[in-house]
Amino acid sequence: MVTLDRFAFSAFSAFLTDLKVLVKIRLSVSVVFSAIAGYLLAAEPFSLADLLFLSCGGMALVSASNAFNQVIERKLDAKMQRTQSRPLVTQKMSVSFAMVVAVSLTLLGTAMLFVLNFKTAFFGLLSVLIYVAAYTPLKTKTPLAVFVGAFPGAIPFMLGWVGATNQFGIEAGTLFMIQFFWQFPHFWALGWILHEDYKRGGFKMLPTGDRDRKTAFQIVVYSLWTMATSIVPVFGFTGALQLSVYAALLIFALGIYMLVPALKLFQTLELRYAKSLMLRSVIYLTLIQLIYVLDRFFIL
Repeated sequence: MVTLDRFAFSAFSAFLTDLKVLVKIRLSVSVVFSAIAGYLLAAEPFSLADLLFLSCGGMALVSASNAFNQVIERKLDAKMQRTQSRPLVTQKMSVSFAMVVAVSLTLLGTAMLFVLNFKTAFFGLLSVLIYVAAYTPLKTKTPLAVFVGAFPGAIPFMLGWVGATNQFGIEAGTLFMIQFFWQFPHFWALGWILHEDYKRGGFKMLPTGDRDRKTAFQIVVYSLWTMATSIVPVFGFTGALQLSVYAALLIFALGIYMLVPALKLFQTLELRYAKSLMLRSVIYLTLIQLIYVLDRFFIL
């Protein structure tokens, strides 16, 4: 009996591990963090129930997008080193089961966001549709896939604002643009790092198709755009979305922190600077969202 219990526990643990890989749980959590930050910037009064619906609904939809993506790309994933161990590639999980998970999470996530309001559910579902029906198939056809993928990728930050206010105006639009421009240096840095692996899978992730100076130049340009859009609210024309001078200076300093490896990459084309940029871009987005929230409540 003890042996059977251990076997059952081990099998269940392995199943949970495969499920976490299918939905990319770490990525899903980071996306939900953006949505929570957007909600905290707008919520008045704060509702724990609404925050839970936003978090769980957002988590479900991001997880669904990742599951759909792995179903569609399973044959391409088998060609790449970093994805060869995914459960659909190794056949530890069936395609039909993965589809059931993806569809169920889509329905559940949409329903949970609808509890907040229709606009939140609409934008949440739209992000899934663009990610699955446009971005995913375009990745093997054109580098413009990154541009298309930046739209669903930019939705979470502004989704929190829409969830709290039921409004999509200049405030939500600004939050959208911050995360929209951020996508480019982040994912092009990732594409630079994984260029050879992506080539094996047939993915076209760099704007010129190669790790060259033109690609590096575009990374620098979009890093600068990210920095600029991140401090726009300090000038006072983004409605209820405000940013103090002190917070803007902190965010600008973080922008320089992110920009340095981008400039080094342009100068040298060395892989180590792409790795540094990818890491710093994640730090940048996380910290500026925290600064925005802290600035709202404490006025930095």
